[in-house]
Amino acid sequence: MIHHVKWCKYDNMGQISIKTEEDIQGMRIAGRLAAEVLDFIAPHVKQGITTDELDRLCHEYMVNVQQSIPAPLNYCPPGYTPYPKAICTSVNDVVCHGIPGDKVLKNGDVINIDITVIKDGYHGDSNQTFMVGEVKPEVRDLVERTHEAMMRGIDAALPGREINIIGRAIQAYAKRFNYGVVRDFTGHGIGESFHSGLIVPHYDSAPLYNDEIKVGMVFTIEPMLTLGTYEWDMWPDNWTVVTKDKSITAQFEHTIAITEDGPEILTLA
Repeated sequence: MIHHVKWCKYDNMGQISIKTEEDIQGMRIAGRLAAEVLDFIAPHVKQGITTDELDRLCHEYMVNVQQSIPAPLNYCPPGYTPYPKAICTSVNDVVCHGIPGDKVLKNGDVINIDITVIKDGYHGDSNQTFMVGEVKPEVRDLVERTHEAMMRGIDAALPGREINIIGRAIQAYAKRFNYGVVRDFTGHGIGESFHSGLIVPHYDSAPLYNDEIKVGMVFTIEPMLTLGTYEWDMWPDNWTVVTKDKSITAQFEHTIAITEDGPEILTLA
């Protein structure tokens, strides 16, 4: 799940925190569990299944197999209604926070599945965009390039740089293909709180968001790229975000820890 800039004054839990090695080890465990949920659900993402069924499968896996807690369930920032499901399922033009329901996946769809687990008090947050059956070449390119954009953002996150270097790396790559880069939904600090202490834009926001990247920081990088505009609308459910021009969108997310040697991806199985 993504940090919306609207939440900042509510959802930042104090100062940007530097995690202890004990904290980071706890987040490695939670991050691995989030990755394992994505690996578990991948074979089920096929035409004919509903997003509600995907939610049910993930929820049961988290609770019964992992003994973890699905963080999105009943998550409620001020001004929002409680999020009603265990995962987010964002199909085609849905940028983020799509609520699982009776939507049936069909050939050619893309769906982002966003997983956040809580284990022993620590959050692990990751998402992937899956392709259903045969998708159009331009959509396949978008999905593959969005993953590459995320990895370029991760590679740019070196100690001593400013946070805004991450979005600069992502936008510079996306610009080569004339993709929209969503601005108002960002990466975020994470740990014992779901969203804490840090905003990580995915576009070139300099000179803003100039916090120094420091060893011990833990945060998500989760760019959303579109085949059209970066502008968006919100559905009446006050959660589901769609591209204003209904263009297809893709997203990938990892949680990373900053070490002396650079970024460590925590959300790998």
